Amino acid sequence: MPTLRATIVPVLLGLILLPARGEENWAQWRGPNFNGSSAAKDLPDKLSKEDALWSTPIPGHSNGTPIVFGDRIFITSYTPRLICYSLSRKDGKILWEKEISDVSYIKQGKNDSATPSPVTDGKKVIFLFGTGDLVAFDMDGAQLWRRNLQKDLGEWSYQWLYGASPLLYKGTLYVQVLHRNVPPGQWRDAKPGEKGNDSYLLAVNPETGADVWKVVRPTEAKVESQEAYSTPIPWERPAGTQLLITGGDCVTAHDPQTGKELWRAGEWNPQRLMDRRLVASPVTWDGMVFVCPPKRVLMLAFGEGGKPITDWKNDGLTSDAAVPLVYQDNLYVLDGDKARLTCVDPKTGKPKWDGTLEGRPPFRTSPTGADGKIYVMNEAGDLLVCSANEFKILSKVSLGGGGGSRGSIAAVDGMIIVRTGDKVWAFASKK
Repeated sequence: MPTLRATIVPVLLGLILLPARGEENWAQWRGPNFNGSSAAKDLPDKLSKEDALWSTPIPGHSNGTPIVFGDRIFITSYTPRLICYSLSRKDGKILWEKEISDVSYIKQGKNDSATPSPVTDGKKVIFLFGTGDLVAFDMDGAQLWRRNLQKDLGEWSYQWLYGASPLLYKGTLYVQVLHRNVPPGQWRDAKPGEKGNDSYLLAVNPETGADVWKVVRPTEAKVESQEAYSTPIPWERPAGTQLLITGGDCVTAHDPQTGKELWRAGEWNPQRLMDRRLVASPVTWDGMVFVCPPKRVLMLAFGEGGKPITDWKNDGLTSDAAVPLVYQDNLYVLDGDKARLTCVDPKTGKPKWDGTLEGRPPFRTSPTGADGKIYVMNEAGDLLVCSANEFKILSKVSLGGGGGSRGSIAAVDGMIIVRTGDKVWAFASKK
């Protein structure tokens, strides 16, 4: 029979090794709640380069968001090789790097093939690239499986390259491909008798990489308006979760088990204008779905079954790229072209406060909310800390990065992780 000491000591050691209560990982690009918010505590509000916990130069560039789980950080980069990295959360040391592909055509405009953010469940990490490469590693960098979606399911046709992140939700990996249905390179109309591949939503077994199901996602949109760079978002409702997808001039809801389309709504482009590509993913709050149509069309609000909420006030709310943040029962909308941040009552759409951010636009990061603060960054690498309760800028630091800073900020207990164009930075609160 074990002694009392033999029983107590292992229990105490186990308690010591447990993460602090309230600690949350940032395992997907919009965080643990799929809306840019986190319950992380003890986050910094005064930032300077000199006070950075660490910074690690990264060869190449990526528009993706750092993913954090436990003591590991995962990012991507192109150099022009496409590379996966794992960094130590403690000191920023590169723990491993894996070359995925060596391609020449991986950048178009401000987008690149390393734009999708990784996802992880703490046992494996999965990377998706704009080349169609989909690969899984264990946390120590051993490859588990690998495939190329374009080779398996047909070529993609994007004028501005692929840019959606995968979603890992309750044991299934979801990938959306919303592109124009003309052969690659034929940006207007296909030649007579020719047609490109359909847009689709794909479910993958994250343990093996095998397809679970694939459903076609039809649209009446034309040419570039068929393209979307948004990411599937789960809408967790009492009646059951639905997967939300925006793009192709509408928002659709799907059954996570089968991919079956449950409803569609929006039709914000009745004229069928051909240049309305969509960037921002949907966001949800208390039975409501918020969608940001492209090219400065006003935000829309929907209820159950995609029913438009017609009495939802919208006095100029718009965002072409940044996904709105839901935090502390507020909706924060960042108009990145005008550097304007607005706090909105999500129930009514009525603004509570707004203000113009310091730093030259555009702001392409989606805002992050945690510990009473909001973190945003412009393309030049100016990182701002704002109050979540009023329009007040608490701090600003210019991190640089060559004008390529577009990934959102990851927040975990005691630390924020920031990817600029050329480095990964960690900032911690001062004790």
